[in-house]
Amino acid sequence: MTATPRLNCAIYTRKSTEEGLEQEFNSLDAQREACTAFIASQVGLGWKLVPDQYDDGGISGGTMERPALKRLLQDIRDKKIDVVVVYKIDRLTRSLMVSPRSSRSLMPAPSRLSR
Repeated sequence: MTATPRLNCAIYTRKSTEEGLEQEFNSLDAQREACTAFIASQVGLGWKLVPDQYDDGGISGGTMERPALKRLLQDIRDKKIDVVVVYKIDRLTRSLMVSPRSSRSLMPAPSRLSR
């Protein structure tokens, strides 16, 4: 029997405004919780959540100038991340013109984008 390869999974969360981010449990937490549950459901496929958090709170999806997204993209290039999980694809970008480019950046073989 062949061992299932381990896939390092990162969760990316984003909220466009700072409204509500001061709450004990906010939108970023809810997104992360849902994505964590999804990753846990894929454990049989070798998915493992990395401890690093990639959260951009209060930053519009209309810009690629987001600190956590930049860190995530660098970690993908450095082959630290195999799978990126987002609550909804619009957490990555609101711009349809940027989206295909972003998706390609997020999916250098063998990286995957999930959700």
